[in-house]
Amino acid sequence: MQEDMEMKSESAVRSVPAGSGNDAYESATFRQKQQLERYLNFFSSVAFSTCLLATWESAGGSLLAGLYNGGPAAIVYGIILSTVGNLAIACSLAELASLHPTAGAQYQWSYILAPRGRRFISFCQVCIAPFLIGTQIQGMVVLAYPDYELVRWRGTLLMWAVAIVPIIINIFARRVLGGIEIAAGIMHIVFLPVTIAVFVILAPRNPDSFVWDTFVGGLSGWKDPGVVFSIGLLGVITPLSGVDGVIHMAEEVKNASVVVPRSMIYGTLINGTLAFSYLIAILYCMGDYTEAVASPTGYPIITIAYQATGSKAATYVLMAMGMLPGWIALFNGLASVTRLTWAFARDNGLPFSDFFAVVDPTYKIPLRALFLVASCIFALSFIQIGSTAAFNAILSLSTLGLYISYLIPLVLLVLKRFTAPQDIPRGTFSLGKFGLPMNLLAILFATYFVIFLPFPATVPVTAEDMNYAGPVLGFVILFACVDWIVRGRHKWEGPKMRSYVRDE
Repeated sequence: MQEDMEMKSESAVRSVPAGSGNDAYESATFRQKQQLERYLNFFSSVAFSTCLLATWESAGGSLLAGLYNGGPAAIVYGIILSTVGNLAIACSLAELASLHPTAGAQYQWSYILAPRGRRFISFCQVCIAPFLIGTQIQGMVVLAYPDYELVRWRGTLLMWAVAIVPIIINIFARRVLGGIEIAAGIMHIVFLPVTIAVFVILAPRNPDSFVWDTFVGGLSGWKDPGVVFSIGLLGVITPLSGVDGVIHMAEEVKNASVVVPRSMIYGTLINGTLAFSYLIAILYCMGDYTEAVASPTGYPIITIAYQATGSKAATYVLMAMGMLPGWIALFNGLASVTRLTWAFARDNGLPFSDFFAVVDPTYKIPLRALFLVASCIFALSFIQIGSTAAFNAILSLSTLGLYISYLIPLVLLVLKRFTAPQDIPRGTFSLGKFGLPMNLLAILFATYFVIFLPFPATVPVTAEDMNYAGPVLGFVILFACVDWIVRGRHKWEGPKMRSYVRDE
């Protein structure tokens, strides 16, 4: 069989006619040329994956969920459960990433693996960090000025301020992004022991029974301990979601089929370990529980830090050490989502796809896709002015959508393992005989997370504290189906797949 070879940006691109190879790839035409420049190496890729999750930093920001539902025991055992579950998901997705490390990732893998209806399934698979950082800044303002009123439009302005710099960096300083990732990775790891040391030295110590045996089940109104524990997991699930982030940068990673799978696994394992250490230290060193839960800042971690240090200046420093790596994670998130948007436009999956699929010849990035993503960030921030509940629904939806996007290709992969295992080629990373058990474990965890993510945090439910993630997801699915009927089925031919050689 003749293969057309083209060398560009240190990569080899093969164009293979459809129907060549095994049945798993029978309908995929390998015709997409390399359009982006590969500048991320192994270390910057691992740093990208590690910093993108920013798990210990965001676990501090989302501490309220666990304190409100389940308490210390839910947080400790929840982070262990979340790490194991997300590591199983990362390992399972890493197999697929080693076969096809591409910006489209999940929807392209689903297209390949689906036995039928692959165009519709892949079409239907198409976090907002500034909110967390911007409102934490507001929380510190409240700490400094107790009379300060938490006004939602001010939080929106802070979100804009937090988002602007990453947008500028992604446009004008793309080539230094790898160095920024390494620097952020160092901060991500170094700042943690410094933070823990401050708490351990200055704060009084809680007994072991408080950390490992205390289960709080009466604050939210939920009665069943299992439900309380599962809802409290939101605070430790969300910080570890996004294991796929580095996959969407695959077309800018050198030797992507080897580097990307390892980066996913290392990033998840490192973040889970760091988050566990951080949360254990916080629980041992936290002061008054009720005061932390009812923190006027909106973030228990700010009150806990102030209780431990007794100094507003020290609290600001501790919070800054958590927010700085978290802010740089937005650089990564913006780049990752931009590449995914570009890949979907490249495959004619978006309205005006021809416009958004263009790679800027000067900056060598999908600039129009970047502006589209940035516009969505600024547009969504206005929702927060009108209703925090509605905006939180969007935040919950992002996590819920991620796990659903993981479930679809994993379920299709397991079906393929049962129906045609010989059609699954082995990539540079393979789970071997552990592949099926690991895939089933990943599906089990992802399904569990998806079930409880839409649950409201409190009962009885009011319009203000309702979790609208479920209804919003239903609307999104309905919109996708209507879009498929009206437009997608006429224009969506499936992703333009690329095959990769080892030296990419």
